[in-house]
Amino acid sequence: MAHRACNGAGLLGAFRAAVANLEAHVDEVNALNVFPVPDGDTGSNMLATVRAALAEAESLGPDAPAERVAAAAAFGALMGARGNSGVITSQILRGISEGLSGKARFNTLDLASALDGGTKAAYGAVAKPVEGTILTVVREASDAAVKAAEREPDLDAVLAAAVTAAKQAVAKTPSLLAILKEAGVVDSGGQGLFRLFEGAQRFVHGEAGRGITGFEPAPIQTPAVAASFAPAAATDAEAGAFGFETMFVATARPGETLDVDAIRAHIDSIGESVLVAGDRHAVKVHVHNERPDLVLAYALGIGDLSKISVENLDQQIDAVRERRAADFAGSAPVAGAATGASTGASTAGPGAADAGHGPDGGNGTGPAVAEAELAPLAVVAVAAGEGLAAIFRDFGVSRVVIGGQAANPSTGELLDAIRAVHAREVLVLPNNPNVVLAARQVAAMADRPVQVVPTRNAAEGFAALLALDPERDAADNVTEMTAAGRGIQSLSVTEAVRDATIGGRKVRRGQTIALDPDDGLVAVADDPADAVIDGVRSLHEGYELITLYYGDGADLASAEALARRIHEIASGAEVEVVHGGQPYYRYLISAE
Repeated sequence: MAHRACNGAGLLGAFRAAVANLEAHVDEVNALNVFPVPDGDTGSNMLATVRAALAEAESLGPDAPAERVAAAAAFGALMGARGNSGVITSQILRGISEGLSGKARFNTLDLASALDGGTKAAYGAVAKPVEGTILTVVREASDAAVKAAEREPDLDAVLAAAVTAAKQAVAKTPSLLAILKEAGVVDSGGQGLFRLFEGAQRFVHGEAGRGITGFEPAPIQTPAVAASFAPAAATDAEAGAFGFETMFVATARPGETLDVDAIRAHIDSIGESVLVAGDRHAVKVHVHNERPDLVLAYALGIGDLSKISVENLDQQIDAVRERRAADFAGSAPVAGAATGASTGASTAGPGAADAGHGPDGGNGTGPAVAEAELAPLAVVAVAAGEGLAAIFRDFGVSRVVIGGQAANPSTGELLDAIRAVHAREVLVLPNNPNVVLAARQVAAMADRPVQVVPTRNAAEGFAALLALDPERDAADNVTEMTAAGRGIQSLSVTEAVRDATIGGRKVRRGQTIALDPDDGLVAVADDPADAVIDGVRSLHEGYELITLYYGDGADLASAEALARRIHEIASGAEVEVVHGGQPYYRYLISAE
């Protein structure tokens, strides 16, 4: 049966089937990791991202028009994006949403144009696009969709063209990216995207498919035009005054649009700590003033209201101060504090608190804090393992987000951590190459200045903190902190989970491998200690301290024994053993 148009219900059904198909193949996508390490997580990251997108879209109900479904999915993906693959997927969905804006239903040309918008958004999200990746796959799929849509008006045919092109693009990724060819795999992100397209196509065809059950093609009929809605990120601005905190979501009425600039200007004129986020379809408003009735009276005139909240801050602020005083008791001073590690990292908020457990309770986004109580600068760090997290807390880091390889924190989790910090500016240490893109995406969404120091592991994060100058703002700290992180040498030691070739060297499953911060193979051996010793021998001379952070697969006794061996070959350098607790990696080694 040919389908010439699709409404919101059809789009939601296709997206649901796409997610189910990726879920059915998530292990396949994870196994395509270029490096034979036990933490391949591209498929898991993409799945977590599109699940968040689906949950947001499904919350609209069955009668939402296509533009609302697409906008909700884009918002859910934005907040739930995990890892580089998840962030790029969220950008693809954002571009698709923009392409379907204003459309209660769409045809083949609309779909092709939306996919083209997804391609442009994905390329725009990456500073240095690399071919042979998910970017190539989405570009060739959207190109094929455009050509098919110009020939015929059948959605089935357009989707089929996109799926075929995506499959072919995935197959040729090794010819475009040498590292894929050497590893004998195709690009994992591209394969994940292909599985999403494949699931959508199967839905349109009415096929069950593996992992997809109970779906039938959606009836193609024009639903009643409903109010457009593009969810906006909920944010908590710092409080500059007490009184009442008023928040609401305003949705444009049918046939109307919202003037975000005008709304922001008016709210600014009647209150403080103003945040207006959204677009012409919907906005989220946050404001403090003494007259919430004036705020809501104005709001009623601009659109349909939902999620209205009015809180009396004067009744809450004393309790907040008491909790903060207790949390800060015994901690280092906010500015210029020296720790046992001789760092100048600032502390804003309770340094020992993880994201989601701030002093305000709940998710750390409780009553706002007076401007005078805000620290000038704070640090949020990502850490894999409680041992590494504890070290970051000792450095005075305000929030530690637990996550790393195979557990990349989502955009929303990072954003929650930033919101929970009581500081005017925030520095983020992702401590993992696969978290950097999500951190940068959060920086563009945050309610205050946020800068990302692109640290590749926790060891680089510790070195970066030693270079932090609390007297300078976040932007001025980035260059020196980045240089300090890159100024150390580091190695990650783990076990190969499959046979592979890395940098021209063959690795057998079960062998121990030592990798540099860019995943270059430094050493391989049957015995873990031998791999570590070979790795240390490869380091450039001139270091004075080697730190051995031990994690999964190692214990204190084996780490101490290994430290003694390292000391014998390390030209008199001091060797320190520290419990890192990091998963998957037996050791993280730094030399400085």
